[in-house]
Amino acid sequence: MTKDTLLAGLAGRIIAVAHTRTVVAVDGVDGAGKSHLADHLALHMENNGWEIIRASIDDFHNEREVRYRQGKTSPQGFFQDSYNYPALRQELLEPFKSGASSIAVTFFDHRTNARTSTPRRQITTPRAILILDGIFLHRPELRDMWDVSLYLTVPFSVTYARMAHRDGSNPDPQAPENKRYLKGQEIYLSTCSPQDHATFVIDNSNFQRPALTEDRL
Repeated sequence: MTKDTLLAGLAGRIIAVAHTRTVVAVDGVDGAGKSHLADHLALHMENNGWEIIRASIDDFHNEREVRYRQGKTSPQGFFQDSYNYPALRQELLEPFKSGASSIAVTFFDHRTNARTSTPRRQITTPRAILILDGIFLHRPELRDMWDVSLYLTVPFSVTYARMAHRDGSNPDPQAPENKRYLKGQEIYLSTCSPQDHATFVIDNSNFQRPALTEDRL
């Protein structure tokens, strides 16, 4: 099945069960293709009478002092301290679900280590779907916010090769400089079992031919 065929089908099914304010989470490890797939899912949802809003967990980082308080190489620190989940809920998810007319789709820029100055996103129609991508989205403190969630499965050998091509990083998952991120994501997989909680599980090893492997809708 091609990517467009799969996503068109998922988009139609999500719209069929959507209510006034619906949140769709797209989860997976670094390099799984979350943003790419979420962007294309959003395209397939347009022109159906719903306002589609895109956001990313990467715009809700913690400040540098918090992110590295357990050390710059700490896997536990990567898993526990990377993101500001209270801000994500209070500034984006809860206002959106409660019917607010504006939401913060960005909150913090980790590159400048400062709050963002992006204007709040105005919601112009009664019916809206928010698609949020990011890692660690099936943590217990977030699961209740998702009306529909996707989890992308991709082997680390593939994701690290993708990131090496994209970022110039080391393609070896076991390289010392990758320890913080690899082990941090292994903590997430072992403690939060995202595949067991996702509405849809998609094997995204092949960008152009993803495969739906679990369907709980």
